[in-house]
Amino acid sequence: MPTSVRIVVVDDHALFVSGLELLLPEVSGGRATVVAATRDAASAAALVRNWVPDLALVDLHMPAPGGLGAIAAVRRAAPRTRIVAMSGDEDPEPALAALRAGAEGFLPKTSDPAALLQPLLAVVDGWAVLPPELLGALLAPARSARPAPADLDDAERTLLQLIAAGATTTEIALKLHVSERTVKRLTASLLRKLRVSSRTEAAALAGSTGIL
Repeated sequence: MPTSVRIVVVDDHALFVSGLELLLPEVSGGRATVVAATRDAASAAALVRNWVPDLALVDLHMPAPGGLGAIAAVRRAAPRTRIVAMSGDEDPEPALAALRAGAEGFLPKTSDPAALLQPLLAVVDGWAVLPPELLGALLAPARSARPAPADLDDAERTLLQLIAAGATTTEIALKLHVSERTVKRLTASLLRKLRVSSRTEAAALAGSTGIL
């Protein structure tokens, strides 16, 4: 886990942002700090370029260009910054759209600040974070339309298990004794076979079908 996390918040709810600024350092022992915030989604990319944070927290329900626009802009401006979308409602569709736009995770804004720390650290460390309800919504259309992991050969199942466990390309290459370029090629082929667009969706499919 990272020893410290610098966070930028993109949210037009001033009280929520103030709460994070005060409580995250307290519950994390100073490990997580909000270094900057903006209430304007259009300013998100410039703010991230200026502060170079580890993590950007983006509210999905903001005035135009909105949270999705902010996520896409941050992803283009700072590919190394991890992005977590947040929302105060239970509708899964905006959260799914955020994942497609480039977010690595989603967390409800109703979460207690103390409960936010571990998911945020996990995202910075390379994991994808999703609530169970969102995971179910993500998998619902896939269960009937996509090949089951049972249809995969042994090598493909092993690769899927490593992806679902959160292994990086480098770690998978070492485990399988192949080059990173080969891992990327095999991963792309696996995603096409499973009819998913990301490692997160592949991991979700693996978890729902018991391959883990």
